[in-house]
Amino acid sequence: MSDTIKRPRFAVVDIARGVAIIAMAAYHLCWDLSYFRFIAPDVGYDANWVLIARSILAVFMFLVGIGLVLGHGQGIRWRAFWRRWIFVVLGALAITAATYFAFPDSFVYFGVLHAIALFSLLGLAFVRTPLWLAIGVAVIVIALPLVYSDPFFDLKWTSWLGFWQEPPPTNDLVPVFPWFGAVLLGIIATRLVLASPLAARLAAIVPTGRLPRLLAFLGRWSLLIYLLHQPLLLALIAPAAAVLQPQVAMREVDFLRSCQSSCEAGGTSPAMCVTYCQCGLEGVQSNDLWNAINSGMVTADEQVLLDAQNRQCSAVIYPELNVPQ
Repeated sequence: MSDTIKRPRFAVVDIARGVAIIAMAAYHLCWDLSYFRFIAPDVGYDANWVLIARSILAVFMFLVGIGLVLGHGQGIRWRAFWRRWIFVVLGALAITAATYFAFPDSFVYFGVLHAIALFSLLGLAFVRTPLWLAIGVAVIVIALPLVYSDPFFDLKWTSWLGFWQEPPPTNDLVPVFPWFGAVLLGIIATRLVLASPLAARLAAIVPTGRLPRLLAFLGRWSLLIYLLHQPLLLALIAPAAAVLQPQVAMREVDFLRSCQSSCEAGGTSPAMCVTYCQCGLEGVQSNDLWNAINSGMVTADEQVLLDAQNRQCSAVIYPELNVPQ
């Protein structure tokens, strides 16, 4: 019976999905360029980029909640739900398999699609429950990881819950706590909108311009685009990196950034660290020590050069160390 109920389609939601998938693809493009060293920022760890990634993810999860209410708020369409759910699960498994071979030390075992699959199942329980219950659970899910953590959840097989102190290495991790809370917020907001006059005004919005129509189209196919865009990007960027070898051009930037971070961590002022690291870079270049620096495999002769270089550069910022040997 519920599979035959006509569901409203909000073009504005499709447009929002289109914007979100473009933002996600743009982020992944930058991540790929960073990974292959075409650009200097470390997109996976830079604080600003992490904030961007989390903002995009929050929008994605919020839209999952919206879709659950629009699709199943008047009655769960089990056939449609399972068809889409199986597609998501297969996509998640494909991503796990592909990343396991491409990035064995940081493969994706509970990323965006894994989370969408689980959160869709959990979210169905809240599309028709009392709003106060959904609000209460959302608050708990979002707030709990802020006040509780345990090393037990640092493991791969428990980290998907979200209470880690140090997350295990992975290229994508979307734990239940707090991200299911974003889905619940989408469910709550949509139920409130549908119960208000705002629903009719939003439903009346029809994309008329070329850009809105394009965004709505992308939004309707956002799941397929999500599955395909990263393999396509990697298929273009990886061969280009093999030919152009951008990591060679970026090695000076990487050296200075790593040196600056280590130097400041030892308590030296940023300005003095800049001088020290520039001195170190000149030594690496003049002694042709790039292979030793990059591989971490240092011969005895190279270690002698590195030690001498360290003493020389330390004496630059601490003249009192510049004593005859």
